[in-house]
Amino acid sequence: MAEELKIDKIIEKMDLKVLTPDISTGDKVVTVPDINRPALQLTGFFDHFDNERVQVIGHVEAAYMETMNKLTRKERYEQLMSYNIPCIVFCRDENPDAQMIEAARKYQTPLLQTSKATSSFEAEIIRWMKVMLAPTISIHGVLVDVYGEGVLITGESGIGKSEAALELIKRGHRLVTDDVVEIRKVSDETLIGTAPEITRHFIELRGIGIIDVKTLFGVESVKETQGIDMVIHLEDWDKDKEYDRFGLEEEYTEILGNKVVCHNLPVRPGRNLAVIVESAAVNWRQKKMGYNAARELYNRVQNNINHKS
Repeated sequence: MAEELKIDKIIEKMDLKVLTPDISTGDKVVTVPDINRPALQLTGFFDHFDNERVQVIGHVEAAYMETMNKLTRKERYEQLMSYNIPCIVFCRDENPDAQMIEAARKYQTPLLQTSKATSSFEAEIIRWMKVMLAPTISIHGVLVDVYGEGVLITGESGIGKSEAALELIKRGHRLVTDDVVEIRKVSDETLIGTAPEITRHFIELRGIGIIDVKTLFGVESVKETQGIDMVIHLEDWDKDKEYDRFGLEEEYTEILGNKVVCHNLPVRPGRNLAVIVESAAVNWRQKKMGYNAARELYNRVQNNINHKS
């Protein structure tokens, strides 16, 4: 689980200008994927102050600070920064006054700047921080983008996950990751899968070794991130086991507390896994659009029985 986000990474991602280069940012971190605009704090109200958040100063806060006398400004600035806030970002190219810079140096609080409008910056940084600070797990599997649906293929080692992914890539679909899938819970509805940087774009094929998908099949065959829409679990064929043959009721698995539709797919010689996975993805997309083939067949059978009776 990601718990900390370094200020240095925020500066790099958001392309922020550092206004206090003499203040170290290396040990500064954010743990909450949200921001606070300290308008109330500048008036002296610090009850329920979200001091662990990135503090954002917009045009309104900057204009208010100009109306305060020097003594009040000094007092408010020092009080604000005494709460060990991670940093302050000035939007719309607003600049801190000398008193704020002095207080920032006293409490070692980085002052940063962006030319973006306050609301645009807020939306962008919150969205990004929610992804970076989202609960995270790593699982063994393969993640492929099939017709825009994120299909997570799981199963025991050697059962054919990578081979199925390779066939899907040859059929025009895109690989996100092989072997290890890093999954982030962005919201109660959304799971995002990525590849560990060290294995990105590589597939391991037993008997052949490691292949570079991006080099062999081109940049259109890979993808950096993908939402996880369904799970295909591969398992050895068991002739004594009852498998779902109609699909009237969906089965789900739970990942980080989120329910994801799951299909258990028995593997035996002669079954084209890539075509089956492709069909499952298209069928799931159809269901999301309101059409359920299993339900349609059930209704036809019921209507036929009622008609005969």
